[in-house]
Amino acid sequence: QVQLVESGGGLVQAGGSLRLSCTASGRTLSGYTMRWFRQAPGKEREFVARVTWSGGNTYYVDNVEGRFTISRDNAKNTVYLQMNSLKPEDTAVYYCNAQTTSWGIKYDYWGQGTQVTVSS
Repeated sequence: QVQLVESGGGLVQAGGSLRLSCTASGRTLSGYTMRWFRQAPGKEREFVARVTWSGGNTYYVDNVEGRFTISRDNAKNTVYLQMNSLKPEDTAVYYCNAQTTSWGIKYDYWGQGTQVTVSS
């Protein structure tokens, strides 16, 4: 079992930056692909960014490409989302997700989310 706890959210003005952290406990994140999702009020949860367990491969949704950076520190069992040039439309609850498949069984864990609010 993996427990994920997000932190780093808050209120920031448009154009500002925040760095979100997601720290895991209960099991190492080695082998897990880590993702960030977000959910704005009245909208469905959407994918934001992904990093493979080695950290060598990242992928972003188009509307954050070039502004957000996902990274991970496996020694600290933590994944980060650096968010720059924030826009009001980035306002959402941000969720961390850990996923892996082992022996044909899919393991999928979620954090409880951290609120990011960007004022115009």
